Amino acid sequence: MLDRSLQMSLNCPSHLSGCITKQRNLCKRRLNQVLAMSPSSVILHTDESGKFPESRKSSSSGTASLSSSAGSLLSHPNTVGIIGGVSVDSTLNFVRKVVHWNKENEENCIPFVLCSDPLLNRELLSLERSSSSRRSRNELLQFDHTRIVENLCNKRVFLEKSGAHCIVMPCHISHSWHDEVFEGCSVPSLHIGECVARELKEAKMKPLEAGSPLRIGVLATGATLKAGFYQEKLQNEGFEVVLPDKATMEHTVIPAIDALNREDMEGARNLLRIALQVLLVRAVNTVILASDDMRYLLPPDDPLFKKCIDPLDALARSTIKWAQQAVEEDT
Repeated sequence: MLDRSLQMSLNCPSHLSGCITKQRNLCKRRLNQVLAMSPSSVILHTDESGKFPESRKSSSSGTASLSSSAGSLLSHPNTVGIIGGVSVDSTLNFVRKVVHWNKENEENCIPFVLCSDPLLNRELLSLERSSSSRRSRNELLQFDHTRIVENLCNKRVFLEKSGAHCIVMPCHISHSWHDEVFEGCSVPSLHIGECVARELKEAKMKPLEAGSPLRIGVLATGATLKAGFYQEKLQNEGFEVVLPDKATMEHTVIPAIDALNREDMEGARNLLRIALQVLLVRAVNTVILASDDMRYLLPPDDPLFKKCIDPLDALARSTIKWAQQAVEEDT
């Protein structure tokens, strides 16, 4: 059985910006707001090129943007920078986990700066879905990733200047270019693949078949599987990685994404169940469900869903651990 800490669920309201506070009840109040706008909250907007506009600061609104000549927005040693992913919802879901799971710390919420760019969201989502879509496969082969990488690099540099001491990307497909984005970065970054592989290693699971290696399944869109970073990080920890075979991809995963594009949720859900069952019969201990689209297709009480883990959970827990250690080292 998978360690219960890997099966944590979340049920808390939306949160749209970072908060810094010394009172836990103040953290909760901000979580209940649709838009948190305090002197320590940061809302970042970009233009259509993915770059940040010239700095403007308003003391009445409590929001600010940062110019190259200004000081850091936040000066806390445990400030986390977050680069948004395929959608605002998935990014905020990650933020809610970080805030909610850290609520036992009564002294401080984790300070963070969040970059959410609608243009980047659309490009990442389009790439992720088209990579597992029959109708767009030829377009994918001709797709130039340069603009996405430059956009991610702009966000990373901005977060460094904003005072982030660690940067995370709660997005599967963005990690396809993790090394490029963080080349020359002055602060550490947390890799989602390393976080989930480390947690699985610490869970000390036993193989389902005696004498066999411990197997972990990975179910994701074509672009994420092709990038190979989950396979690499898991293999580095000694796991045998089981991926969907060609028939499973062609007859379940790709049709499931096509069904999502048609907004046929029930059809996509049924196809996902088949894909999971195919992996599970190959004696995998658990399946890494590395797709936001697939992640929310199954209800939390679904027996198949309970055999899956969300890598974003591991990234959130690692973020909290890093922030706590940063505070301890600074005291």
